[in-house]
Amino acid sequence: MSAFDWLSEYLARLEDEHALVRFGEAASLNPAHRLVLDAEDWGKAGSVAAGMGCRWAGAWGDPRELDVVVRVCLEHLGDYLVIETEVPLSHPILASHTPYFPGANRLERHLRDLTGVAFLDHPDRRRWTRHQAWPDGEFPLRLDYPIEGRSLRRVRADADYPFAGIHGSGVYEIPVGPVHAGIIEPGHFRFQAVGEEVLRLEARLGYVHKGIEKSAVGRDPLGLARLAGRVSGDSTVAHAWAACQAMERATTCIVPPRAAILRALFSERERIANHLGDIGAICNDVGFAFVHVQCARLREQWHRRSAELFGHRFMMDAVIPGGVAHDLPPEGAALLRADHAALRQVIEPLFDIVDDHPSLDDRLLSTGYLSHADARALGCTGYVGKASGQVFDVRRDNPYPPYDTHPVTVPVETAGDVAARVRVRMAEVRISLSLRKR
Repeated sequence: MSAFDWLSEYLARLEDEHALVRFGEAASLNPAHRLVLDAEDWGKAGSVAAGMGCRWAGAWGDPRELDVVVRVCLEHLGDYLVIETEVPLSHPILASHTPYFPGANRLERHLRDLTGVAFLDHPDRRRWTRHQAWPDGEFPLRLDYPIEGRSLRRVRADADYPFAGIHGSGVYEIPVGPVHAGIIEPGHFRFQAVGEEVLRLEARLGYVHKGIEKSAVGRDPLGLARLAGRVSGDSTVAHAWAACQAMERATTCIVPPRAAILRALFSERERIANHLGDIGAICNDVGFAFVHVQCARLREQWHRRSAELFGHRFMMDAVIPGGVAHDLPPEGAALLRADHAALRQVIEPLFDIVDDHPSLDDRLLSTGYLSHADARALGCTGYVGKASGQVFDVRRDNPYPPYDTHPVTVPVETAGDVAARVRVRMAEVRISLSLRKR
């Protein structure tokens, strides 16, 4: 019996006769299971799921005329469970999952700011997303809130956000942002440090909240995929593919095998470009410009080939509902094979330098340490989780076409520092270049 079966049975045996439990009834949620709960059982579900070792993977809310439907996605050993409940707008209160899953902290605050759902026993009552853009008591995702907002006046500075502080002998504070010298999106960071040891870092994000959830309502499938592809420019393929998968599963649309292969090709090219860019940026941040220049050169060549073959440097709008917008031209396969062979050859000496260079070691080893326990408690995935001993990768643990026939090796490190995260990135570049059919 799976962990989710245990959770379902446990909640089904609750003494409350009003508890509503339905397990696995919604085929449209495939591959996830679905469990509908009475609101008063929400906190118990979080406690039980945490005891089982589930990963809290995300939360969202859908306001309706009289209530809000709140959903949380849980993952365990590659299996997914969506639990959901309803709370009335007249009394939108739920038990918090943050005491059991620390990673739920910001997403519950985000949900509260946008829908008005309050979470009991939440350890942090501060707003997260609002940033003075709308007044207290108004919630942009509710049906009565206009998508264009209620005021065109310039939003006043969010100067009174109560950052946590640390006081003591030798402790100093460094504010960074929200406007940065580079082109990264705004974020405000407060460092409290003694010497070079950072005692606490608090991030304040959400300055450019775009209202994408509201903008998505009522769009046709192609328009929704285009919107998803603009959530983040350097991950346009990943977001568009996720949105298309959701629509395709909801409508039982079958994607042709060739289109699935091309989607994976786009996605792995995007992964390689992002890793190259960030490996170079990390080295540049600590004064090692040589690697930054080399990675930028390789990434630019990679983007130019994507533009030549797929119509856009970042392959924007290449993934569309039901398939892809661009087939690989007849000469494309040979060009890509040559590119892949050339990149494999040139990255090896470059990655050897990154992996064993004293000036880099001095700055990356032990920096930004994230323990295995903390990574697990926060539900970290991707290269961050893998660098701290978390081996989950959805392409392997819950594979979807074409990864069900093109198995992915998952690199893992245990040091949990910046150096380990760079090593994971380098390993993922190599793996993406070497994917083969089983």
